[in-house]
Amino acid sequence: MKESFWMKESFWTKLLFSFFAVGVIAFLGFIGSIITALFGGLMFYTPLVAILSVVIAIYVVLLIFNVLSRKTSNIILLSILGLSVLVTAGYEIKQAYINSIATVDDREVNLVQYEPFAENTKAVNLDQPSTYRINSDPPKLDGATALYPLYSAFVQSVYPVGNYKPYDFQIGQVICSSTPEAYKRLIEGETDIIFVAAPSLAQQKHAKRKGVELKLTPVGREAFVFFVNKRNDVTGLSTAQLKDIYAGKITNWKDVGGANNHIRAFQRPEDSGSQTMLQKFMGDTTLMTPPKEDVADIMSGIIKQTSNYRNYKNALGYSFLFYASEMNQSGEIALLAIDGVKPDKESIRSGQYPLATEFYAVTAGSDNPNIQPFLDWMQSAEGQELVEKTGYTSLK
Repeated sequence: MKESFWMKESFWTKLLFSFFAVGVIAFLGFIGSIITALFGGLMFYTPLVAILSVVIAIYVVLLIFNVLSRKTSNIILLSILGLSVLVTAGYEIKQAYINSIATVDDREVNLVQYEPFAENTKAVNLDQPSTYRINSDPPKLDGATALYPLYSAFVQSVYPVGNYKPYDFQIGQVICSSTPEAYKRLIEGETDIIFVAAPSLAQQKHAKRKGVELKLTPVGREAFVFFVNKRNDVTGLSTAQLKDIYAGKITNWKDVGGANNHIRAFQRPEDSGSQTMLQKFMGDTTLMTPPKEDVADIMSGIIKQTSNYRNYKNALGYSFLFYASEMNQSGEIALLAIDGVKPDKESIRSGQYPLATEFYAVTAGSDNPNIQPFLDWMQSAEGQELVEKTGYTSLK
């Protein structure tokens, strides 16, 4: 477009062309935003496309009204494009760095390796055949990721031989969804027994609204553990220090004997077993708002999500001992001693480790006749033998 052309046109003609140009740019920007949001996890580029569309629209309007000379407008346009490339490259470099950092996320564990009756399964066996067997109408099971290896071993000992796929949610005979989903399915009557930590307050209220009574049968004991990057100088914390950290009162590792570095204290999603345990641990102390990760979304702009633990050098995370040390073991994290006591089977058994807790087989009034005998067997010597062999601590 030549400047002389726009100089000859009236104000109203220029205004009409401006509306048309802005409309075309806005439409193209909208299409570009949809494409970047739909393909390849390019959520970040949605706001980038929107910003570019606005800037280019302003640039075109200024050009039409002869506010900018050709030379100046070209310089501005090239600067905008150059800045966009730099921003995009910077984002990609940052994401590459973040993605290179190890995570502790239960979605990373392939539970098929613990499938009962499967060839080369990691699910453990009794040293002798079980004295208790379920020959028909076996209860439907679900539970937490960390407990699947245990109830898979229970199934392998007492259920009829068969295919019990952990991710076969349609059949749902012996599956593993997650703690929140398992409680939901139990309360809705879609499963008979779930293997989980104690219910959260929200889960208790949900059961009450549905007129369902949750029965908790202790099956074994486990340690609630906190961990840091192995390069962190801090090897232990007191319960008081942990509460102050998760209340937002202590924010720097130097205040607990570490380096001068901000503490990034991660939390887990609401109603997960480990998050419920953290809330129980905090007691009357108010839990701070967790770290957030901004995710661009085409419909609502910025959505804030609770972060899963990512092993930054300044990170602090938590889980249960068996999951963190066996199922998702990483040489890059170090478990912290709490009040001077390291988490292990002996400290759990003796009661010295302050954050030991029971986990449960939870039922909700199913009429399956095999449920109570099965629960009794879990607490028997044979059931507790499997608890120990799996890697947890028995009740006695």
